[in-house]
Amino acid sequence: MTVNIEEPTFLHRDAKIGKNVTIGRFCTVGPNVVLEDNVTLIANVYLDGHTTIGNGCVVYPFASIGTACQDLKFKGERTFVKIGARTVIRESVTINSATGEDKSTSIGQDCLIMAYSHVAHNCIVNDHVIMSNVSTLAGHVTIGKHAIIGGLTAVHQFARIGKYSIVGGCSKVVKDILPFMMADGHPARIHGLNKIGLKRHGFSEEVRKELKKVYKILFRSGLSTKHAVDKISSELHSDIKEIKTLLAFIGSSERGISK
Repeated sequence: MTVNIEEPTFLHRDAKIGKNVTIGRFCTVGPNVVLEDNVTLIANVYLDGHTTIGNGCVVYPFASIGTACQDLKFKGERTFVKIGARTVIRESVTINSATGEDKSTSIGQDCLIMAYSHVAHNCIVNDHVIMSNVSTLAGHVTIGKHAIIGGLTAVHQFARIGKYSIVGGCSKVVKDILPFMMADGHPARIHGLNKIGLKRHGFSEEVRKELKKVYKILFRSGLSTKHAVDKISSELHSDIKEIKTLLAFIGSSERGISK
């Protein structure tokens, strides 16, 4: 095992450290922390709680991960933070542990969490998500894979942002943002299909055309959400995987969807 530790730093003897790990100066690594192989803590990083940092992650100075959540219901029970492989966490990011016995706050693989962003308790951030500078997630937020959240955006507790969607900077997200869509505003509203993002990720022209039809029925037809869903199910190729995903997302929404 090769571990490069720059002094002064505090590494608890009970922490579990993998191979080829680099821990820069003035870092603090608590007793229940797991650093998997090839992790780099650049400097001044604070890791506490039952926190696992995945293979190949890079954590920049003044990030604080695994500290107790800011939830008044929290009574000191055992909770977790799990960071997936190759995720990059930039300067002064805060990621809180969960509330509720054995619950987790989780961030997936290959994410980029930019400077001063905050991920609160019990959030689920899926793979390949980008959170731009000073974006903020309240508790129990779920972010779908390949979503992009603009800088200075705040997401209300229990809200969801669907996969392959993009939310513009300085937005206020109070309801669910549908997958594959582009949202912006205060409060955030849907402004169209995320056409460029879908094209970059290799979605076929046929799928993009069908999703555009879905968008028009949902947001341009004047129908209620229920009647729009019925129309989509009866008139479009609802057997297309992406349309199934979108309709299932609507059906499982608890906060309602942004219009």
